[in-house]
Amino acid sequence: MSAKHFLNDPTHLVHTALLSLPHLNPSVACDLANKTIYLRPSSSSPNAQPRNPQVSLVSGGGSGHEPSFASFVGPGLLSASVAGTIFASPSAEQIRRCILHRVERDRGVLVIVMNYTGDVLNFGMAVEKARASGVDIDMVVVGDDVGVGRAKGGKVGRRGIAGTVLVQKIAGAAAAAGASLKEVAATARLAAENTVSIGASLSHVHVPGRVVADGGEDELREGEVEVGMGIHNEPGSERKTAELPELVKTMLAHCLDPSDKDRNFLTISSEDEVVLLVNNLGGVSALELGGITNEVIEQLDKDWNIRPVRILAGTYMTSLNGLGFSISLLKLKDTGLGADRSMLELLDAPAEATGWTAAIKKETWEQRRASSAPEEQVDEEESRPSNLKLDYALAKSALTTALERLIKAEPDITNYDTIVGDGDCGIGLRRGAEATLRMLEKSRPTDDALAFLQRIIQVVEVAMDGTSGAIYAIFLNALAHGLRQQSPPSPEPVNPQIWAKALQSSLQSLGKYTPAQPGDRTLMDALHPFVYTLAETGSIGSAANAADEGAKGTRGMKASLGRTVYVGGEGWQGVPDPGAHGLAELLLGLNDGLKK
Repeated sequence: MSAKHFLNDPTHLVHTALLSLPHLNPSVACDLANKTIYLRPSSSSPNAQPRNPQVSLVSGGGSGHEPSFASFVGPGLLSASVAGTIFASPSAEQIRRCILHRVERDRGVLVIVMNYTGDVLNFGMAVEKARASGVDIDMVVVGDDVGVGRAKGGKVGRRGIAGTVLVQKIAGAAAAAGASLKEVAATARLAAENTVSIGASLSHVHVPGRVVADGGEDELREGEVEVGMGIHNEPGSERKTAELPELVKTMLAHCLDPSDKDRNFLTISSEDEVVLLVNNLGGVSALELGGITNEVIEQLDKDWNIRPVRILAGTYMTSLNGLGFSISLLKLKDTGLGADRSMLELLDAPAEATGWTAAIKKETWEQRRASSAPEEQVDEEESRPSNLKLDYALAKSALTTALERLIKAEPDITNYDTIVGDGDCGIGLRRGAEATLRMLEKSRPTDDALAFLQRIIQVVEVAMDGTSGAIYAIFLNALAHGLRQQSPPSPEPVNPQIWAKALQSSLQSLGKYTPAQPGDRTLMDALHPFVYTLAETGSIGSAANAADEGAKGTRGMKASLGRTVYVGGEGWQGVPDPGAHGLAELLLGLNDGLKK
């Protein structure tokens, strides 16, 4: 849980966040006194396009769930949203003023609210006051969360979470299409009844302005995840230590398993058309949310034979900066409003609201290929053979030992690079090592030294990126050229002297692309000693030890090149250069493998 915020006054935070919205969407206005964002009447601007009269949609709740719901105000979605303080319902008076003074009422008003006691009571009171004033009004309560089952939910029922935004979008499009209040309300209820959601989080969140208390046993431990955690830090159904695949498997089972009588609120079969929403609770990076989304899609297909007709992934309903995500599944049903107003048509309909991020048009979805599986890798390229022969079994064994040693060293390399760089060196080396090991397992034997090296090059070029990947790829390609230059007219074994000459020529080629030399605190501090010691002694053991000594010598060495030059902080004096250390570990492992 992070207690650091740029805005620590919760009142100022909510007010300024609301004030930002008219800057982002000129079609909305802010009633700050009542913390209400509302759709400007088309008559308020002489240049505005007149809008057809329609049912007005009002929603809202506690702040802290942005972009829900203030950023969903706009043509095609909500007419107004009323905000409370952080995680607290707005008052009935705020809501009443919104209904009576901020939205059009000629065709009626529909209020959509999540199933939380404060929201239901305050919005309900405002609805009754508006009805008593003569407003044609209805209210739909959304409870889509299956994280808490029937037994624990009791009379309160299911909480409302991210699936609510699908209900609002469908209802908003129905209203914009001219449906009556009765039709819009019925469509909203139908969508709500056919939506199930569940969330999971790695941590509770901190509310700005609140004193940070010792969480004690209430805080999640390292690696622990809470399944079913609510969007206000409410407890879920269980805590467990699980990797993402197991976590997603549990979450989907809670939504879909018909044998779970406590949580099976909706039956979805492979014949049903389904919409999937993977929602960021606020603190998950876009990169990680992509990985989560792919895991959900693959498990839906493999375990449940469900292939969603629409997939939304992004930040729709947060819990401040919650380090978690939720999964929502909507089973599409017939709205009874005609084919042009089906649930899918309503979901696809345009909406001019900053919080609704569904950029893919209906026509694009319909053109989607039947299979979205990655294309198969092309066969490995075969280079022209050479007459340099090697013992394939020995080469494979020695390289395997070297790569395994490098993989084992990855935590240290990553730690060193976290201190002096951006922390990716060890991960990049490990990725290349693991990919090369897989290649060795799958490739057919060859006694051609150049062909063996070319296979390694192809892996490195694909699997390794960043600076290290480029350096290794350039060096190995130059090494391949050096070997070819020394290929004899008739077959003969490749020996340390041939390797040394090829390595020296590849080192010279590498110098065309980087000015790094020994003493600059780079992997050159290990590579140079290895190459030249091998040339002098013909001993791989001596060369590997020289590389190790060179890498150790970078401790306390001030960098002249690379990211370390401008990365601040302390501690770099006590660690070796990560790239040099990684290369030395690889070369020491190679020597160990050759001695077996």
